[in-house]
Amino acid sequence: MPIYEFYCKECHCIYSFYSKTVNTGKIPLCPICPGAIALTRQVSLFAIAGNATKKEAAPDMPFDEGKMAQAMARLEKEAARIEADNPRQAADLMRRLSDMTGMRLGPGMSEALERMGNGEDPDRIEAEMGDRLEAEEPFLQPQKGNVRFDRRAAPAKDDRLYDL
Repeated sequence: MPIYEFYCKECHCIYSFYSKTVNTGKIPLCPICPGAIALTRQVSLFAIAGNATKKEAAPDMPFDEGKMAQAMARLEKEAARIEADNPRQAADLMRRLSDMTGMRLGPGMSEALERMGNGEDPDRIEAEMGDRLEAEEPFLQPQKGNVRFDRRAAPAKDDRLYDL
């Protein structure tokens, strides 16, 4: 029996809705906001019940995991249409990943993507910049005191379960 997550942009909160059947078309209204505020379906993780072993907790990541999951789902479809011999398309896809997730590219990666976007041969870029690219992180990590790259705090999560 599925549980769907929906986001309300008015109260900046994620709500969980229980459905007795698979229901991918229904969009509920916010259970808290006054008026008819339609919610937005969220990509949500799934749980495994049973004898799953507890793994070591994942470290805090410098990006919003929900935003990353949504971006990856959209970009996965686009990546299937990229022409293997078109470096401009690959560079554009990488820039969109950065934009969608709020993760900033490191200086070496930015330069490499700029060159690819200008039509330079990726093998030539790799030959000239390979050592530099291997030595630095492709994405900039937040400095101490920065909470996350996106400007808005993560939405609140309502722990109650509503009927869909």
